[in-house]
Amino acid sequence: MRGMSLAAVGALFGLLVAVPAMAQENTPPPEVKWSFNGPFGTFDRAAAQRGYQIYHEVCSNCHSLKEAYYRDLSGIGLSPTQIAATAASVNVPTISDDGEPAERPALPADHFRSPFPNEKAARAANNGALPPDLSVIEKAREGGADYIHGILTGYGDPPAGMKIGAGLYYNKYFPGHQIAMPQPLHDGQVTFADGAPNNIDEMAKDVATYLTYISEPELEQRKRLGVKMVLFLAILGGLTYAVKRKVWADVEH
Repeated sequence: MRGMSLAAVGALFGLLVAVPAMAQENTPPPEVKWSFNGPFGTFDRAAAQRGYQIYHEVCSNCHSLKEAYYRDLSGIGLSPTQIAATAASVNVPTISDDGEPAERPALPADHFRSPFPNEKAARAANNGALPPDLSVIEKAREGGADYIHGILTGYGDPPAGMKIGAGLYYNKYFPGHQIAMPQPLHDGQVTFADGAPNNIDEMAKDVATYLTYISEPELEQRKRLGVKMVLFLAILGGLTYAVKRKVWADVEH
């Protein structure tokens, strides 16, 4: 600090003041009542299947699921035949018998196909922005499913006087409110076999449900195990107390 100029000190002070001010501008996404919340929560299979359909038809054009396998779709209710057909509908990179790069239909044991071969190709196709992998996005972002739903429903016109940078879009719930991703969902964009509503809000909930499952496919199993452990400890505690009372019943105080 001794050698720092007065102007530099002023600039540093201004930065320290500006950072909290900018943080205060961030708008938390609205809380949604999710079926998988709480100790007894479970995934809505129909919603998760619709979410996968939306991911497949819309999101997979830019976003990868590098940590997920096609076989994981069994957890949202797809049969082995459906999973095999879903996987076979896309081609994944492989090496031919003569050692040359080639493609083949995907198998249930394959990772989900990435839309781009590498990061440079992804940035080149998105004006320099890198679409994040969605495998664990629900765990990686504060707010989890609420964050995903908020981002997908937060597009709109910026407030009066707010200047949006080139190639960016206003989003009410994105930190800083300027996002490089164009609005991905639109009313009526995807048609569901079960006739479920296909407005932006409902589709965003379906996508958030699916991505929450992909982030933690063992969620339901973990919750069931947790409930069993609590019950076991409660019974063990009761038995221990009963034995203690029996052993010390004849002891005079």
